[in-house]
Amino acid sequence: MVKQKSQEHPVLAVVVPVYNSTADLKHCLAALAASEFRDFQVLVVDDGSTEPVKPLVDEHGFAYLRIAGPGGPARARNRGVALQNGRYVVFVDADVCVHKDTLARFAAAFASDQTIDAVIGSYDDAPAKPNFLSQYKNLFHHYVHQKSDGRIGTFWSGCGAIRREVFLGFGGFDEQRYRRPAIEDIELGTWLNAAGHKIVLDSQIKGKHLKCWTLRNLLKTDIFDRGVPWTRLMLRAGSLANTLNVKPSQRLSVALAYLMLFFATAALWWPLFVFVALALAATVTLLNLDFYRFFLARSGVWFTLRVVPLHWLYFWYCGFSVIWGTLLHYLEKTSNEPAMPLPKDAHAK
Repeated sequence: MVKQKSQEHPVLAVVVPVYNSTADLKHCLAALAASEFRDFQVLVVDDGSTEPVKPLVDEHGFAYLRIAGPGGPARARNRGVALQNGRYVVFVDADVCVHKDTLARFAAAFASDQTIDAVIGSYDDAPAKPNFLSQYKNLFHHYVHQKSDGRIGTFWSGCGAIRREVFLGFGGFDEQRYRRPAIEDIELGTWLNAAGHKIVLDSQIKGKHLKCWTLRNLLKTDIFDRGVPWTRLMLRAGSLANTLNVKPSQRLSVALAYLMLFFATAALWWPLFVFVALALAATVTLLNLDFYRFFLARSGVWFTLRVVPLHWLYFWYCGFSVIWGTLLHYLEKTSNEPAMPLPKDAHAK
């Protein structure tokens, strides 16, 4: 059993929201308990689970809070932060296992640069689930994180930390808009960045993702829980994101992928168009060559050959998400729903 620090104001206050998923939570809490850094407390917020969560929490001597639910991780995290007194709040998803030095690196990042308001980490390159889709998707995230070191314009609650007073100043996550897992963290990061707060990605801060991906939950998550709401967020914010996997090269890849699909279809009637389609496919491949090289070096030829069609599918459903999200945005505007305003006490640094 890990005894929590008795002091009222630890350096780090870790909040873990959970709804069922006790098999993953068991590993998540064990990883936190094995942390090298000791000046931290953990609060697990049970969002109305039907599985027994408290015994797992008690096993490690961590704090436990049960709320009526499920109401979504945004609400659960907000309730957790309200009861914590750490200088910095660390959010860890119940299906993420931090490395032994993760908490130490979070604390060191804040200590080394007093201008930093939030820090996010990266998935590691050893996903827990062995099936192809889980390896592909979690390594995809790892690649994006590792290529985005430094200042960014978003936040990530899977393995991220923020100054508590800054989090509270912005009212926490939008628990009304996001009542299931979605982009509540990206939205908060958008407003933090717009107000001039400094968010950095430290690629050396790592956690292992335990999630098992299937084609069905991949499409649902990427389209309806991320792509569509992220499009709507960018339109409400009045600017396009230029961070992580929405950089200009990725937006260009989406456009070219749709052009390739158009010319490939047109080639059924005008065969010469097949050469245009092939040229567009080659261009997209060159734009993403480093991505394919990563998989080739990490997982071999056969794995990479299977990645390529999934990556094209990714570009196509990203395009669909943009179209659908834009349509919903303009339908939403008829209801005069405002974008989330910046808090009155927010200030640029």
